[in-house]
Amino acid sequence: MTLLITVAAFVVALGCLIVVHEYGHYLVARACGVKVLRFSVGFGKPLWAKRLGRDGTEWVIAAFPLGGYVKMLDEREGEVAAAELPRAFNRQSAWKRIAIVIAGPAANFLLAIALYWVLFVHGVPGLRPVIGEPPAGTPAHRAGFATDDTLARIGEEPVETWQDARWVLLQRAVDKSTVSIEVRTAQGQTARRQLDLSGLTPADLDSDFLRVLGLTRFQVRAAPLVNRVNPDGAAARAGLRAEDEILEINNTPIGGVEHAIRMIQENPERTLLFEIRRAGAGQLVIPVTPDLHAEKQGRKLGRINAELRNRPEAFAKYLVVVRHGPLDSLAKAFAKTWETSIFSLKMLGKMMVGEVSLKNLSGPITIADYAGQSAQSGAASYLLFLALISISLGVLNLLPIPLLDGGHLMYYTIEILKGRPISDRAIEIGQHVGLALLFTLMAFALYNDIHRLIGG
Repeated sequence: MTLLITVAAFVVALGCLIVVHEYGHYLVARACGVKVLRFSVGFGKPLWAKRLGRDGTEWVIAAFPLGGYVKMLDEREGEVAAAELPRAFNRQSAWKRIAIVIAGPAANFLLAIALYWVLFVHGVPGLRPVIGEPPAGTPAHRAGFATDDTLARIGEEPVETWQDARWVLLQRAVDKSTVSIEVRTAQGQTARRQLDLSGLTPADLDSDFLRVLGLTRFQVRAAPLVNRVNPDGAAARAGLRAEDEILEINNTPIGGVEHAIRMIQENPERTLLFEIRRAGAGQLVIPVTPDLHAEKQGRKLGRINAELRNRPEAFAKYLVVVRHGPLDSLAKAFAKTWETSIFSLKMLGKMMVGEVSLKNLSGPITIADYAGQSAQSGAASYLLFLALISISLGVLNLLPIPLLDGGHLMYYTIEILKGRPISDRAIEIGQHVGLALLFTLMAFALYNDIHRLIGG
């Protein structure tokens, strides 16, 4: 079932983003008087095709779904009747061609703005940024953070959820600066802490950098419940059932899902005594031996193949829904899209100079996994995922790499500056270079995907 959700969520996301991107090209091409021959979602052999409209545009769904294209009338790709020459793409001014090319990425940015607006108006659920005890020696411990401090403002930016806090801190962490953080203490007082981010390494940014800093979520002490037991795993073999309440593991009281998972992961192939409370049966002790799941950074990890959940009532006071009025939401949607776009470019630049690990590049496998996870987390999470991927697609297509929209923009800009089009030979060389760069990026992304799968 999980695999089906993942595949469906990925296909819907990919289809939506491709259609929006290509429809941007299509609409502006039509507005500029260019004849569109084909609108294709996917590449390769057509699985479905239909001609529609006055121009008989062929609408196609093709076999290979990772992309799409809009084919326009163009003398460079075939003979064009004299009567239709004014509608050929290559006969348009450089400014019109720029408008047509930039419309695809622009459509992705507009989709992200629309999605963020809907989310901000409807309300985005999250956890209040209340921290647990910072481990000794971490930057947060040295800065004086304490248990039950609530992050209120990072620099001059207010934060209301852990998601807000993580996003703002990630932007500052990439610059490795010291940031001033306003907190509300457990006693209700306001205080300022100076958090030093200069010690973070590229490897830290590739992992859970908040944990490295010592900023971990406050752990609610409440026994977790078994939500679902997969039939082919250690939990099922041991006899655990859905709705069992996990009170203790090896005589250690369990204070939440993360605590239980940590103990399971740390004990692969070792028998653990689960003390549980079961409806109608009272308290039971069940021996469970976690399976060896994977090795991560040289450490073996255990898994029982069951889904756990915390009691909602235990987290009630830590839950918050952040919403804004329609106009404020629109401003915040524009700002969020702009910030994310600039941050994506900054991360790409730092990857190129080695300041950020190339492990941050993700391919289709990881994106599909995130699509499935976000879909199972609810509509808000899935829409946030769609907005982020839409921005990433827009930014990627604007890079000045031949074969991408940004490469064409580069050609047309040079044409405007020189007063004449660049030569066919230069375009041909650029296409070879662009193809090599894209294959290199894809190879890195797929390697990272496989490495994540193997490493758990």
